[in-house]
Amino acid sequence: MSIALLGGTGLRHLTNLVDATTDSVTTPYGTVTLTRGSLAARDVVFLCRHGEQGQTPPHRINYRANVAALQLTGVRAVIATTAVGSLDHRLAPGAFALCDQFLDFTKTRATTFFDTSPAGPVHIDLTTPFCPRLRALLEEVAAKLPCPLAPAATYACAEGPRFETPSEIRMMRQLGAEVVGMTLVPEVVLAREAGLCYANVSVVTNWAAGISPTPLSHREVIDLMRHRNAALLQLLEGVVARFEPFECSCREALADYGFTFGEFLRA
Repeated sequence: MSIALLGGTGLRHLTNLVDATTDSVTTPYGTVTLTRGSLAARDVVFLCRHGEQGQTPPHRINYRANVAALQLTGVRAVIATTAVGSLDHRLAPGAFALCDQFLDFTKTRATTFFDTSPAGPVHIDLTTPFCPRLRALLEEVAAKLPCPLAPAATYACAEGPRFETPSEIRMMRQLGAEVVGMTLVPEVVLAREAGLCYANVSVVTNWAAGISPTPLSHREVIDLMRHRNAALLQLLEGVVARFEPFECSCREALADYGFTFGEFLRA
């Protein structure tokens, strides 16, 4: 079972990837470019959701093609990184947070593979949106590194590409969000539909609008991610080094429907 690392803003390349080769994977939703290589003497797949040059804004990412490409490549576990703003004074810029729940405020994105299916409407359970086994592994590795990791956080996913207003941030805080970003949804949902174990590490790059004492800028996000890049890569490499294949309920999302995701893609 392969593991994939999915990079976001500030992580377009894995600089510590050995013997890297680029591959194009054709899916029913489009063609995806990804990188295969070795990390910690393990085979990994790396995919940058914004494209190799960071050119694709969050609301235009082909999430379905990305997730389908990983599944077709043989990936069964995904560690995804995201840059986020903080709504919680306990999570200052530079902090890492391990998301365990999300709120969806997106508007225009394709949020499911199953617009049609052999069994009619498909309703998957997301009581536990993120893989507990992968989250536990991330906690174990982080505990041994100089990169403190908040063990739980609710991620509010905004449509973007604009930043949120202070009023929107106040609403998100009242609903229980601790961090805000633009890319987690529908990625996490599609991963579950595809039977992939999925966990997210959010890097806090700034205070959210109305909390920050200054106007927000994309530059501060890039600069903070660059500052925390070495620690993030150390965490990801440590997870890959300790990763072992496992059986998981994340792969049973379609158990009640009589077909597998692979069969659905081939239909």
